[in-house]
Amino acid sequence: MTAHADDDDLATEGLPRKKFSGKKLVLFVILPLLLLIGAGAGVYFSGVLDMLLGKKHEEHVEEKPPQVEGPPVFYDLPDMLVNLNSTGKRPAFLKIKISIQVSKREDIPAIEHVLPRIVDNFQVYLRELRLEDLKGSAGMYRLRQELLLRITAAAYPVKVKDVLFREMLVQ
Repeated sequence: MTAHADDDDLATEGLPRKKFSGKKLVLFVILPLLLLIGAGAGVYFSGVLDMLLGKKHEEHVEEKPPQVEGPPVFYDLPDMLVNLNSTGKRPAFLKIKISIQVSKREDIPAIEHVLPRIVDNFQVYLRELRLEDLKGSAGMYRLRQELLLRITAAAYPVKVKDVLFREMLVQ
């Protein structure tokens, strides 16, 4: 048996034995494998694979019957006059008249019940505005969206559909 063991030693001594160290194993085997798995998952979840294979994506859209609505219901909020946040010596003022559109006429008493909260939310927001915030149609759009967000939060569960500017004067 010793002769056989010596033959194995001679065979391995002649050829250098190659071992993968831990760093090389991670770098050349595990890392590429993880990258392939990650790329495959990304392609699968993004839907590119379906497009490449020619599968058609069927959307299950349930058609809702059109909701029959009555005439729009509007409620006029009290006029507001606020001073704007200005850095100059001269103060800037905003006079605004707003109407809101509600879903149904029965919501008006609920709006009147929380009207002080609505006016307070509007006043606090409007006083922090600068003249630059109100310039152009983009400024008006942002103002409308912010006021709609605030009135929706204050008047919940009443559904407020829109905020309409009847008059807006910046001086």
